[in-house]
Amino acid sequence: MQSACESKPWKHWRHITKLDPDREISEEDLKIIVESGTDAIMISGTQNVTAENVNHLVSMLSSYDIPKILEPSNPESIIYEGVDYVFVPSVLNADVKWLRDIHVKWIKSDDIRWDMIVPEAYIVLNPSSAVAVLTNANTALGVEDVVAYGIFAERFLRFPIVYIEYSGKFGDVSIVRALREALSGASLFYGGGINSAERAAEMLKYADVIVVGNVVYEDMQKFMETVVTGQQQPEL
Repeated sequence: MQSACESKPWKHWRHITKLDPDREISEEDLKIIVESGTDAIMISGTQNVTAENVNHLVSMLSSYDIPKILEPSNPESIIYEGVDYVFVPSVLNADVKWLRDIHVKWIKSDDIRWDMIVPEAYIVLNPSSAVAVLTNANTALGVEDVVAYGIFAERFLRFPIVYIEYSGKFGDVSIVRALREALSGASLFYGGGINSAERAAEMLKYADVIVVGNVVYEDMQKFMETVVTGQQQPEL
């Protein structure tokens, strides 16, 4: 019988690099990112994401032997060729459309490759972020609220991943710590504002995986520091 980690290779990961299909990345920088030691590349964005620009980024990555995740913001941008996983976010603290309705519509309109699908329970906490605005997320949540959402995702809905998303802003470590202590089986992902070794180390004390994105487009040296930190942190 396979263990959880054998059947879900992403259970071993500590550092994911998020690339936005709507932002330019050079071949030179892409090579640095892929060879940095990051565990996987996530193709993900909120605004202006189309099948065309997703395909373009996937084609740029096609020659690299690294796990590739598509995290679609809409059903129209979903592709299966050239990626290893499709991580599908459901935003718990938003309009029900983003938890249920958009997924039901997708199921009715697509021959889904279920073997590639990994559901994610998102808790969006930066009110000024594009994802919070798009989904009309209620970001005014305290620690107890976030913990309750996380337990709901893990125990009631059986999500394998609970994802704390601050999207461009460094988040509240106490919230991530409290959720880590509350979860018993789901993997805890954290994304938002990780642009230094110190911030990476701080969140990796509690998150199973950090997702690093914006710093790739701002400072490649700082990005490399986050990867090295991810490699040094022991799993909890």
